[in-house]
Amino acid sequence: MNYRKNPDIRIPGHASHRGWQQVAGQIQKAIGGRSACVVAVDCYMGTRVDEIIQGLLRHIPFDLVLRSEDAARPGEEIDRMLKRNLTEDRVFGVMSAYLNLAEFFIPEALAAMQAQAAGHQGLVLVCGVGAALAARADILVVADLARWEIQQRYRSQEMGNWRADNLEEDVLRKFKRGFFVEWRVCDKHKRGLFPLMDFLLETNRREDPVMIARAAFEAAMDQVSSAPFRTVPYFDPGVWGGQWMREKLGLPEGPGNYAWSFDGVVEENSLLLAIGGNLMELPAMNLVMTRPEALLGPRVYSRFGAEFPIRFDFLDTRDGQNLSLQVHPSTQYIRETFGMAYTQDESYYILDAKPGAEVYLGLKEGIDPDKMMADLKTADSGGAPFPADAYINRFQVRKHDHVLIPAGTVHCSAEGCMVLEISATPYIFTFKLWDWGRLGLDGRPRPVHLAHGANSIRWERDTRWVTENLLHQEHLEQEGPGWRLDHTGLHELQFLRTQRITAHVPVTLENDGSFSMLNLVEGEQALIESPTGAFAPFPVYYAETFIIPYGAGDFVVRPAPGQEGPGVKVIRALVKG
Repeated sequence: MNYRKNPDIRIPGHASHRGWQQVAGQIQKAIGGRSACVVAVDCYMGTRVDEIIQGLLRHIPFDLVLRSEDAARPGEEIDRMLKRNLTEDRVFGVMSAYLNLAEFFIPEALAAMQAQAAGHQGLVLVCGVGAALAARADILVVADLARWEIQQRYRSQEMGNWRADNLEEDVLRKFKRGFFVEWRVCDKHKRGLFPLMDFLLETNRREDPVMIARAAFEAAMDQVSSAPFRTVPYFDPGVWGGQWMREKLGLPEGPGNYAWSFDGVVEENSLLLAIGGNLMELPAMNLVMTRPEALLGPRVYSRFGAEFPIRFDFLDTRDGQNLSLQVHPSTQYIRETFGMAYTQDESYYILDAKPGAEVYLGLKEGIDPDKMMADLKTADSGGAPFPADAYINRFQVRKHDHVLIPAGTVHCSAEGCMVLEISATPYIFTFKLWDWGRLGLDGRPRPVHLAHGANSIRWERDTRWVTENLLHQEHLEQEGPGWRLDHTGLHELQFLRTQRITAHVPVTLENDGSFSMLNLVEGEQALIESPTGAFAPFPVYYAETFIIPYGAGDFVVRPAPGQEGPGVKVIRALVKG
């Protein structure tokens, strides 16, 4: 199996610096002969600030060290400030797009720290979250880390949230605070620092930093936004997880199963940059924030802003269990309740399936909504299990079926499916209605949200509606000798458009004013090429998700040598015009 679990992107012509001695050496070189100089290291929430300070102090004789956090508001005050955003729910909060990082600090304390740094006649290090707010920097370093690494630090109880006394708190609540508040605020702040920074410091591994100059970062973003690329996938076990990914993708034995693969979730995945002989893993959102038009296309950017509106991920129930029975909110409900601009319309592309595998989809004819909700409440409170088959349709699915799931449709994959989930990206807005009486891997009941679910279910989506609108919607768009282009969805209510390309010969595709997210769903290898030579041929292997930026232009899907006979299939998603 050739599936690449650590796909790197080679950025030629630039240096990188690894380890505290090399990192400090570059900062010292930037200081030059100045006797007075302020170095600010502005850290993303979750960065190991003490390690940075100690690592630099071992090699640079700073005679004043200031921690920006000393100017921050007390944790209790921040908790009160965020109460509206964090709510009492374990999972869902309200998006904090309006907050700025400066609001987390005491203005008078920031002003005093700025004056102290500016008035000191010597080498000054200001380090921590918001360091650029606490001093006028002569040299600015932005310290960054992958979002998945932040989540791992939550799970291991290495850290809680910033300024919060919650080290041992439920990891779902830590993630919630990160998702709804901290990452929004830090991303907004970081985006403003990119044009000003001198260096970017990657801090994922303990005592093993990697740093590049701003010019190298800019070159990397230019390159990645103009050619096909992959993000770094990660894999997670779940109570319902299966065995297909372990067997087909060559994953480690460790966990008892693998439920999810996030391969193509830009909000949470990373870019692995090979620069100057070192690998540097940075959040893929850095690309979205710095090159939104080149990545998304002007039309998509004008509609969504610097957000990446499509996600691909895997859901593996082969030799596993049913997913939770669930529903996603309407756009109106998610906007009014959670502050999100659009909802999680989605679909299941069946990458593989056991004979007889099924999905639950839509409601049976003539059900009583009040009776169904009463039965769900009884089951949730520990009473009789929810009789799903009395209310929810089950349909058999086969490999390469594409099941459409616009928001409001009750659904889940049953055991026996390997699903490539193609969806819009509000990320976590799944309202579980019934989880088959299971406990999560943490031994606690998994969160069920019946009130949100009741406000989201479209009760008219019954057997007839589902059959006519959501199943077997494929139709031929174009074909020629040795190739075929099928429209596979999505529903007219959804802003995504999906196509399946079957190719025994090279097939040229227009970008249609949008970036594309794709996966090789059949065949060992394909090559993605530019008809104008705008980028080098890009190999992809079975089950790999990859992104073609708008800036890459039109592209060609070519079966790799030896694949022409059996051919290849690629599923593509883009934003409708």
